[in-house]
Amino acid sequence: MAKKTPEINASSTADIAFLLLTFFLMTTSMNVDSGLFRRLPPYQPDVEQNPPKYAKRNILQVLVNRNNQLAINGEIADVSTLKDRTIEFILNPSNRDDLPQKEIKTIDLFGPVEVSKGIVSLQSDKGTSYEMYIAVQDQLTAAYNEMRNMKANEKWGKNFNDLSPEQQEAVRDVIPMAVSEAEPKNVGGK
Repeated sequence: MAKKTPEINASSTADIAFLLLTFFLMTTSMNVDSGLFRRLPPYQPDVEQNPPKYAKRNILQVLVNRNNQLAINGEIADVSTLKDRTIEFILNPSNRDDLPQKEIKTIDLFGPVEVSKGIVSLQSDKGTSYEMYIAVQDQLTAAYNEMRNMKANEKWGKNFNDLSPEQQEAVRDVIPMAVSEAEPKNVGGK
């Protein structure tokens, strides 16, 4: 008579595998893309309307071509200069005639204050690399964040992120993020 081989009890193996799987799922962090924060304009019904007219001095034109070259108001520039040029453009500290106009607005918590009419117009080529596009967006966001921090420190002695929601909204009204992004063009035909 042949010897009977003993069976291994595998019921606890499945339990252990399930516990290990649960442990790794709970302790692993997932990379989540946060995206770009942009406030879209409110929905407008399909009504024929002409786009608003803006003075040329109120528009900072930022163009990125398929070779990842940046032009600011028709002048070739490096991405690292975009933040400082945007700040100078929007704030127009010396009230130059070639930089944006300012209008007096009454804003809660600030009272009457000068608000720039400046708009950053961004357009890229369809061949622009993702890295370059994000670098330009980062520089523009950094410029507005720095201006808002400056205004918050000037008024309350705190950074923008440390303010109450009402104070943050007031600073956003003083320094509105006015970035107009046009649909990418296929300039080079690639």
